[in-house]
Amino acid sequence: MADIDNSAPGSLNWRLSAHPITLVTFLAFRASSLLVYLLGGLLFTSNFVLIFIVTILLLAADFYYLKNIAGRRLVGLRWWNEVDPQTGNSHWVFESAPQPNEPGGRLVSATDKRFFWLALYCQPALWVTLAIVAIARLEPIWLTLVVIALILTITNTLAFSRCDKFSQASGLVERGLYSGSLARNVGGALVSRFFNR
Repeated sequence: MADIDNSAPGSLNWRLSAHPITLVTFLAFRASSLLVYLLGGLLFTSNFVLIFIVTILLLAADFYYLKNIAGRRLVGLRWWNEVDPQTGNSHWVFESAPQPNEPGGRLVSATDKRFFWLALYCQPALWVTLAIVAIARLEPIWLTLVVIALILTITNTLAFSRCDKFSQASGLVERGLYSGSLARNVGGALVSRFFNR
């Protein structure tokens, strides 16, 4: 218990998380598909179909949980894809939670943020490594599974990265608009005061 009290905010200790159950579930989903792929194929069974199905199910659960639950709860970010029914064009929509200084805003835990971004960027890197191994071992059938894993993990990584950039940019724009309207109000008051004399 003394370690938790002495830990710095943002350190990689799941007990410091604002949402420990969400964080542990998120990390379990991130690790489970890799473990099934690695340990299932090497140690437990050589049945490719079983490993393929279990790994795909875990990747799909990870994709859904990260996109809809963990991203929103841990870092306040969410994204989805919308299709315009008239034109058939699709576009990504990014949403971020209000900043702490805005109504309804909350402060994101530094620990949650570090775990989230570390796990988000590490998993595609590990799948790329596994793709290189599958190519080097001349196992194209295993490479198909790795390519599907890469598509799912890179999609989430790119979407959350863009979502974070849009949230930071919108925060800057909102602060700029607020300061611009403040300057406009002060300037307007000074001008009206000058002409009312």
